[in-house]
Amino acid sequence: MNWFGKKKTATASTTSQGSSSGGGGGTSLNPGATIIKLKESIQSQEKREEHTQRKIDSMIADAKAKMAKGDKKGALYAMKRKKLLESELDKIQNVKMTLETQVMNLESATQNAETFKAMAAGKNAMQNIRKDVGIEKVDDLMDDIREELEMANEISDAIAQPVDPLANDEDELLAELEQMGADDLEAELLKAPFAKNEVLLPDVPEAKLPNLNDKEAEEMKKLEAELAGL
Repeated sequence: MNWFGKKKTATASTTSQGSSSGGGGGTSLNPGATIIKLKESIQSQEKREEHTQRKIDSMIADAKAKMAKGDKKGALYAMKRKKLLESELDKIQNVKMTLETQVMNLESATQNAETFKAMAAGKNAMQNIRKDVGIEKVDDLMDDIREELEMANEISDAIAQPVDPLANDEDELLAELEQMGADDLEAELLKAPFAKNEVLLPDVPEAKLPNLNDKEAEEMKKLEAELAGL
């Protein structure tokens, strides 16, 4: 009786531990860690699959060998084991497919969650920027810039204006200059010989003209005759 009681207590303890571990497994895990655990399970199933497939191949070979020896009972037993192993292989493949599906879905969900977080962060950043740079602030800034540009142009125009204290007396000075030119011209005219009705003639040469030879004298006569005929 004591042994059964201890056995029962041990069973209860084992059940309690299993429940505790199950509760721990139910807690939320990091998606990345969960994906790694699922992939490890897939690798374990692949190893089971390879091992089961080798056993199936071994049973087929054993069945053929026993049939060749005429041991139909042994061959039939090997074929039954092959059948059970094939059933187990189907289960392993189904479990592996389920695990792979979970991995793909979890990876997709994780990617979607990260994308959502990134989009939410972008939206929040845009909201913060809009708070700092509103349309009214932009309009006020552009108005201020235009005012500063206009003021700068006015300052540049003011600086570019000439500083001449006699600028307003230019017309009077030009008139005076024209009058001075007229006076000078009149003085020159008064000094000219034409003012005294005199005609300037060239001076009479004091030296005698050179004597022309016969040929030159004849040519001069011809020239005078042609001029007289005109």
